[in-house]
Amino acid sequence: MLSLARYGILGLTYLGLALGEFPGLRMNRPTIALVGSAFLIALGALNLQQAWTAIDANTIVFLLSMMVVNANLSYSGFFQLALVSLIRLTSSPFGLLMVLTFGSGILSAFFLNDTLALVFTPLTLSLTQALNLNPIPYLLAIASATNLGSVATLSGNPQNILIGSFSQIGYLEFAQALTPIALVGLIGQIGLLWLLYPDVRSTQAITELPKLRYRIFKPLFSKTIAIAVGLLIAFTLGFPLGESALTAAALLLITRRVKPERILKQVDWNLLVLFSGLFILTQATQRLNLLGIFVPLTHTAVGLVSVVTVLSNLISNVPTVLLLQPLIEAEDTRSWLLLAASSTLAGNLTLFGAVANLIMVESAAKLGYQLTFWEHLRFGVPLTLAMVVFTYFWLY
Repeated sequence: MLSLARYGILGLTYLGLALGEFPGLRMNRPTIALVGSAFLIALGALNLQQAWTAIDANTIVFLLSMMVVNANLSYSGFFQLALVSLIRLTSSPFGLLMVLTFGSGILSAFFLNDTLALVFTPLTLSLTQALNLNPIPYLLAIASATNLGSVATLSGNPQNILIGSFSQIGYLEFAQALTPIALVGLIGQIGLLWLLYPDVRSTQAITELPKLRYRIFKPLFSKTIAIAVGLLIAFTLGFPLGESALTAAALLLITRRVKPERILKQVDWNLLVLFSGLFILTQATQRLNLLGIFVPLTHTAVGLVSVVTVLSNLISNVPTVLLLQPLIEAEDTRSWLLLAASSTLAGNLTLFGAVANLIMVESAAKLGYQLTFWEHLRFGVPLTLAMVVFTYFWLY
């Protein structure tokens, strides 16, 4: 009876993670993961000490530290300046599409993709409104490019951060293997949007680009850029990711200019709670011997790609990586790379496949623009399937 209760709680928890909520209850994914973990501890699936040790400290510290770095970059005006500078390079609808695609894609390779989606969406909406352009293809470009660009590095997105903790892959080795996939995806995205939205095909120059307002906080800007560059150098030289990011965050928190509340308010505590709960759920899943159903699928590249793509759209990509990571040996570099690429690429399949998609939709809705599930699907399905197939042949 006790075993049945444990299986039931675990099943309900993953169902809640897939739905994102429980009807009639005010619960989101972080609270669902936390409540499920608490009940599994109460039912003896694992004890509190085992639950605590299941949480990977390196991942949590790395993610928290990168959020602090990103918050400082955002407050200093770096992301806004980057976007405005990129827009000045072009004066046509098609040129704007290319700039937004490659600009957000390249930046997301080095900084968490969700931050870029949050900052770029309102600026892009302001620009397209001023130019009287249909914002939908440009919003799709931002959401998709931040996912595609983040494939390239271990610091690009949360699931890559996880894989950096679990595997033995170095920062440069990871980037060398997956950067071509990111670049092909960005080019493919432009081609698909060109095909689906005739309005973006125009190369006719727009005579006067509107002025986008942004503010540079110079003292913070200089300090943050210097520390961020130092952090990226540390990554490429092979220094430990968690310790390097923590040191950078600590240096940024030593300040006379910015109240700490403003920075800490930008930390996504919900995501950190979600990660902690998922680590515990994964440990419980292991102890209950429920990973056996996935073992045959992970023995082949096709099976691994297929199960990752499906699970990423059912329970999201971070839970998928945590669920499958015990089945992959630390030295199996090719499988780790395949897991990283396919779990991220799967985020473009549906509107609910990635947090960047949801950020884009919610920000657009606040300004009166609606992007439907089906409109995203006609873009997401061909792009994701083509990229997953390309990734398989590239890595194997």
